[in-house]
Amino acid sequence: MTSPDLCQVLADHIVETRFEALPVDAVEGAKKSVLDILGVILAAGGMEHAVRGVVELATQEGGVPECSVLGFGGRLPAMTAAFANGAMAHCLDYDDQTPWGQHAGSSILPALFAVAERQAARQGAVSGRDMITAIAVGQDLFNRLIPNVGWRKDWNFSTVVGVYCATAACAHLMRLSREQVAASFGIASMQSCGTMAVINATGSDLRALYAAFPARGAVTAALMAERGVSGVPTIFEGKLGIFEMYFGNQYDRAKIVDGLGRNYSGGRTLYKQWPAVGTSHSHIHATIGLVREHAIEPAQIREIRVAVGDYHRLMCEPLATRRAPTTLVEAKFSLPYLVAVAAARGGMRLADFTNEALRDPQVLAMAAKVVPVDDASLDWKRELPPGRVEIVLHDGRSFERVGRGVPGSAEAPMGWDDVVRKFVDCASFSPVKKTQEQIDLVHRTVQRLEHVDDATSVLRMLS
Repeated sequence: MTSPDLCQVLADHIVETRFEALPVDAVEGAKKSVLDILGVILAAGGMEHAVRGVVELATQEGGVPECSVLGFGGRLPAMTAAFANGAMAHCLDYDDQTPWGQHAGSSILPALFAVAERQAARQGAVSGRDMITAIAVGQDLFNRLIPNVGWRKDWNFSTVVGVYCATAACAHLMRLSREQVAASFGIASMQSCGTMAVINATGSDLRALYAAFPARGAVTAALMAERGVSGVPTIFEGKLGIFEMYFGNQYDRAKIVDGLGRNYSGGRTLYKQWPAVGTSHSHIHATIGLVREHAIEPAQIREIRVAVGDYHRLMCEPLATRRAPTTLVEAKFSLPYLVAVAAARGGMRLADFTNEALRDPQVLAMAAKVVPVDDASLDWKRELPPGRVEIVLHDGRSFERVGRGVPGSAEAPMGWDDVVRKFVDCASFSPVKKTQEQIDLVHRTVQRLEHVDDATSVLRMLS
């Protein structure tokens, strides 16, 4: 074990970070994530039935009305609000992601929204600069960990590690001491959990709702540490610590801390063009490209062959179920269904994932034509290779494409205009409808968040 534990090193970093240290791209990345997650939460409340049970449960618990429940209205205690908003932040699989996959924002942002509103009610307004800095701290920590630990695709990285990154963000915003920040990591370990079975299995709502747990866990950890609850000073690198238990002690400490406090990587955050699991986007992109380039009509298609590696294959099994998903969350993780939407529609949008759309006979007929073809060269190692699609027509012609340069990827990132359009579309699905004036005011405010005295004003704009 290295001394001091990474827990202590990160605590020093979190306490010392200041807005002035952030590069422009990290500031912009934090702001884009605010708008992106706000939009996804609003859309989720109106589209995914599973979140309604969570919101109802949270509302029934009651408590101090200090934090917003986005999309539905009303106010709840910080931990409960983080749980409700976190449940919505990932459930459409439309939230931001890192260049290596997995999701930081859906844990970080709901936790920070809750902590910021609680702080504002007790100690005065939280500035936009402070909010941005806290987000940047959490995003950077997630990005430092995901490529530098021995993740075996067994634990759900977004929840297991997401809770620490959200805790780091909350601890910074709350101005906890070094000792309290370190303690908060130990406390957060009690809620660091979740396996990839939740991601890959069918018949469960948990894949949609999982971000609720790290969001609530982060707020709980920070608030407990603030009150003097102690943690475990060797929680990351000690015996039976996080790195040993989750990653078999396979991690590169030097790379994790390289440039810590100087380089902030939140500007590398990626925003999704399509509301579906990111590992499907290259196949979606290839399919849309073929259909548009060759003006292919659905009736012309005899078969769609999708080349799949080990992880792509998980999105195809069991094949009959994947071809005809019965829930929105299953549809978003079904490669045959997603490719079928892309082929039948020549594109993909939120409106393709309503309960009515799942029963569209044209899309279901197209999904029945999607055939997975194993290709070991596409197996997921450090990064997932782009997918390949071949469309075979009834007249014998066939067209093939590899899905490179995916919109929203590092090769073709989404700019502010793209993120704003996505937010406007998402907001139109909110369970409590928002006016155009509200929508415009929110995205204009977020784009200049570093100049805003009260960051929580954007949450009130949506209430």
